Amino acid sequence: MADVGKMKEEVQLVVFKIGEEEFGVEINQVREIGKLISITRMPKAPVFIEGVVNLRGKIITVIDLAKRLDLPSAGRTDSTRIMVVEVGEDTVGMIVDSVSEVLRLSTDNIEDTPALIDTEVHKQYLRGVGKSEDRLLILLDLNEVLSTEEIRHMSKHVESVKGSEKKEEE
Repeated sequence: MADVGKMKEEVQLVVFKIGEEEFGVEINQVREIGKLISITRMPKAPVFIEGVVNLRGKIITVIDLAKRLDLPSAGRTDSTRIMVVEVGEDTVGMIVDSVSEVLRLSTDNIEDTPALIDTEVHKQYLRGVGKSEDRLLILLDLNEVLSTEEIRHMSKHVESVKGSEKKEEE
């Protein structure tokens, strides 16, 4: 019988790319992954907010993760995806260059972010660095990617869109 205390903990990560960098987020934060759909632009929104989409009757805000993290993007292609994620109490769509896999990673292979990290991503957004064979994954903390104020700002925009849709229906 295996010693329960020695069982290795694992995390399941959704692995995606922005430009040349590979990132991972915990799978329990990802609701779904879909192809890029038509996005309605929002006036006066921060530059990284692409706008809103109607996803099966629910209006959600979509951000361009490359712009948010200030990273070069590969540009929009057939591989571009929207990852619908849970950030706190909110559901947000995040545009990424591609989604490659779901990966199981032992917590032994996750290290704190080095002080001199070789990436342009702001350290506050990082949970750590995951090692898988000969590659490194930057693990994002989605709760840090958007501030509470930004989420509140997006929610107000979404509510105004919902309100204008209801008026059109009447």
